[in-house]
Amino acid sequence: MDLIVDPAGFAMWDGRRMRCALGRGGVTGAKREGDRATPAGRWPLRRVLYRADRIAAPATALPVAPIAPSDGWCDDPVHPDYNRAVALPHPARCEHLWRSDRVYDVIVVLGYNDEPVRTGLGSAIFLHVARRGFAPTEGCVALARADLLAVLAGARPGDAVAVAPG
Repeated sequence: MDLIVDPAGFAMWDGRRMRCALGRGGVTGAKREGDRATPAGRWPLRRVLYRADRIAAPATALPVAPIAPSDGWCDDPVHPDYNRAVALPHPARCEHLWRSDRVYDVIVVLGYNDEPVRTGLGSAIFLHVARRGFAPTEGCVALARADLLAVLAGARPGDAVAVAPG
């Protein structure tokens, strides 16, 4: 099953319509690192990461692992670890996964630009918890925490986020 994402800021999962936040740069079919746009296309749900100090492991059939303060994601297109999970500190530019703002309390790693990774085509594209007021993301898809947990409860390996073109 796919989480169908409309560029207007709504998503559908198993007949349930929910609000979502998308990239500040809109939705694009030509994603580039730093454009703040959400890539259009179908992106498999790879695995779930979560803050064990804040929530219990989400109920899901997807692989699940807790994150630690030393977890990051390389977003430096000139580094060999580009678009990969890394341990911090790291010599390249990286996003910290252990955040105070709660948006990464639950992270679903999406299969975007990962097999193979292509330099400069975007990194750290996740499904995660939305900010208050569904403020735009840097290119991810974000849902209310309750909606994200409901999606994960029904998610199975092979399911995906399908972002319609803008």
